[in-house]
Amino acid sequence: MTLERAESRRVITGFSNPTVKALRALREKKHRKASGKFLAEGLRLLTDARECGHVPEVLVLSTSRDPHPLLAELEKSVEAAGGEVIETSPDILSKITGKDNAQAVAGVFAEFDTSLDALDRNVADIWLVAQALRDPGNLGTMLRTGDAIGAGGLILIDDCADPFSVEAVRASMGAVFTQKIAQARWEEFESWLRSGDGQLVAASLRDAQPYRGAPYAAPCFVMVGNESRGLPEDYEMACDLRVTMPMKGRADSLNAAVAAAVLGYEVLASLEG
Repeated sequence: MTLERAESRRVITGFSNPTVKALRALREKKHRKASGKFLAEGLRLLTDARECGHVPEVLVLSTSRDPHPLLAELEKSVEAAGGEVIETSPDILSKITGKDNAQAVAGVFAEFDTSLDALDRNVADIWLVAQALRDPGNLGTMLRTGDAIGAGGLILIDDCADPFSVEAVRASMGAVFTQKIAQARWEEFESWLRSGDGQLVAASLRDAQPYRGAPYAAPCFVMVGNESRGLPEDYEMACDLRVTMPMKGRADSLNAAVAAAVLGYEVLASLEG
């Protein structure tokens, strides 16, 4: 069954209901890509989405939910947009989201345009870039970091985790709705970057200078690599600036999302100073 919009409110009581199966299938990447839709759960996250102009096409409510003014506003917004509101049991909602203790509300959203052409590099001084990032938790954390530092968005290079997976959306804490997201191959990204203003910066050990006091320039694109392999050498050498962060202990590297946060805040301090 396709997830088409409808104006009626429905109550679903059966686990084998076709709509439950269609919603549950959105936890798998192939079904998200085929339908162009993704799942998000939780009143706070869906409220953040609504405030950013993203209203779910389908709103799924638990029959055990407590009344809340934000939930009432969310329902009104969905109905006004011609979306569908579904009520179901907590057990069925858990089956849909894949979470044992599912929150009282979940929503189905249309995936965003993730082309580079949809970005305006001049709307922000900082952008985050991740190459071959495989952990959806790290991806969600980078979105959350981007929101915190006022970044324009996150650009995903090569084969990264799906930003619209339930895990990435959950880890983003709503930042999936506040940050622009783009996906591209390295060659496409490099061509796009060099077609306008932009400084590409990476944490590196190759001909690098200390990250504190480095000459950052806006718009600054802060790039991190794969969790285990880091960035390919030719990607690093294509950067305008390579910086190094001190490692005082036995560890020889930082988590990719943590490195992006440390470097992102340093860039922010430099540009604001």
